[in-house]
Amino acid sequence: MSARTLPEATFSRTVLGSGPGLLLAHGAGSSIAGTYGPILDGLAARHTVVGIDYPGSGDTPRSTTPLELDDLADQLVAAGVAEGLETFALSGYSLGGLVAMRAAARHPERVTALVLSATFAHHDNRGSLFAPIWRKLAESDDRELLAQFLTMMALGADALEAMPAEQLQQAVAFTAASAADGTPEHAALIPRADVRGDLPHIEVPTLVISTTQDWFTSTRQHHQLADTIPGAKLVEIPTGHLPMVERPVEWQQLITEFLGLHGA
Repeated sequence: MSARTLPEATFSRTVLGSGPGLLLAHGAGSSIAGTYGPILDGLAARHTVVGIDYPGSGDTPRSTTPLELDDLADQLVAAGVAEGLETFALSGYSLGGLVAMRAAARHPERVTALVLSATFAHHDNRGSLFAPIWRKLAESDDRELLAQFLTMMALGADALEAMPAEQLQQAVAFTAASAADGTPEHAALIPRADVRGDLPHIEVPTLVISTTQDWFTSTRQHHQLADTIPGAKLVEIPTGHLPMVERPVEWQQLITEFLGLHGA
């Protein structure tokens, strides 16, 4: 069915539910469980959900070579096909948004809808500054410093400032323990990933979920996506970069209602 030959599906994957296909692409430094864990059951209530873990995440071995966006996109599609899905919607979060957009561009005949959360088409000046810091911290042995940086950057101001000191320390400890081993390779891909050329050619219903208190990806980047992808709809959610932590119920509802509206 696909105009492109798919590779063997070699990444570890999560498969849940039944119904129309929904493929998930997670964020950098995370995994399917880390990105979508709080809403997986809700998504699987209406869909056959298939999510892949990038190299160095979940049970997928860490890569010895730089990651390429095309490879991640093809692995995402190959996983869905390996699970018997001929067509499917795509949901991509942060770096996973670029993976999903590239997958939609490379395999348009398989994609029925697209949901993009807290993501971007290419790195901006802020990305040029934080990605090398993130990578160097991930390469170091100082997991606590890495976690402090990520907690500061990822949580929205409302959620961060509402935390008592003990809860904040617990959040830092959890982030340190859950950081993916492949984070350096994920972070190194961010400055090289660019899907601007793909955007005008995406022809499926697309929802852009803008995280309005986000320090990793700006609302300017979210609006760029919605303004460039033909017919895309933009909705806002008042969180930082972690809607699965700050507003999981609302995030899930935005995804499932949009997919339901378009029969995907």
